[in-house]
Amino acid sequence: MFKRRSLMLAALAVVVIAGALVPRLLSSRSGPSMGPDPSSAAVAVPVRIVTVEPQTLIERLATTGTVRANEDVELVVEIAGKVSGIHFREGSRVRAGQLLLEIDDTQLRAERDRAAYRLSLAERSEARQRRLLDEGLTSQEEYDFALSELNVLKAELELAEARLVKTSIHAPFAGVIGLRDVSVGSYLTPQTRIATLQDVDPVKIDFSVPEKYVGDLSAGATIEFRTKASEQVHTGTILAVEPRVDLDTRSLTLRATSPNPDGALVPGAFADVEIVVRRIEGALAVPSRAIIPELGGKKVFVVEDGEAQPRSVETGLRTADLVEVTRGLEPNDRVVVTAIQRMRTGLPVEIEEEEEQ
Repeated sequence: MFKRRSLMLAALAVVVIAGALVPRLLSSRSGPSMGPDPSSAAVAVPVRIVTVEPQTLIERLATTGTVRANEDVELVVEIAGKVSGIHFREGSRVRAGQLLLEIDDTQLRAERDRAAYRLSLAERSEARQRRLLDEGLTSQEEYDFALSELNVLKAELELAEARLVKTSIHAPFAGVIGLRDVSVGSYLTPQTRIATLQDVDPVKIDFSVPEKYVGDLSAGATIEFRTKASEQVHTGTILAVEPRVDLDTRSLTLRATSPNPDGALVPGAFADVEIVVRRIEGALAVPSRAIIPELGGKKVFVVEDGEAQPRSVETGLRTADLVEVTRGLEPNDRVVVTAIQRMRTGLPVEIEEEEEQ
């Protein structure tokens, strides 16, 4: 019994000694536990920066529009009649006032000649009645009747001549005439379309913008646009602004004009329009990726003495690539634009490259 107890006490002593020695052995193998670890020193993070400099920021608005002729009219007659002559070639350019089409005017000429003959008789009758009235040989009533008859026949002659003029169709303005829908011998009514006439130099461009830009656009502003026909960029000038906002689309309609000497712009074509809405001179701006949203505002990191330091900023105009900083930065500040997620106050950084804005 005594022997068994001695063995148990010896085994217990061995366990206690082992428990005391093992941590020391492990500690000696892993190195000293006190003192700084050289490998744990902060390493400078390579970053790219931009240097803030005053520049011009331009806000552009993209929208769509339609090319329209400067002047556009459907040629029709004002009186019915049979076509006696066509004096234009389809698709040709015509000058203002050029004779385009004639209607048979035989009957109207006869009516004019009759009115002229009756007027001649009425003039002689009025002159005779005036002499008789001066000599006291007729009454005032007789003279007034003759004078009234004269005035009526003058009006009838003017009417006949006006109707006769309408048998000739002239170009109301210079332009390009389209395909004709009539032939010699066709009977025309005021509802019959003869052809279209369009003035295509310059052309107009109608487009719409959201109502929030009401105060930013006015006559005289410049636009740029393209059509599907080519990649050529055309320029135009805003001619007028619709004075009200469309109630259905909540948009504002504008009309611009653009020169078209070579006829490359065709009325009815779809146009991609770009407008300069706002231009800010001397703005401080940074790439949008440099802006870090935070609770209650925004910030950027700038490089100061080789370390990253946060700056709270306020922003303004935003373009495709840049954001205007209205408060928080000064010219020549160096703003970090890469490794943004790794930045923290006082972090050592190494400028790898400076980007151009």
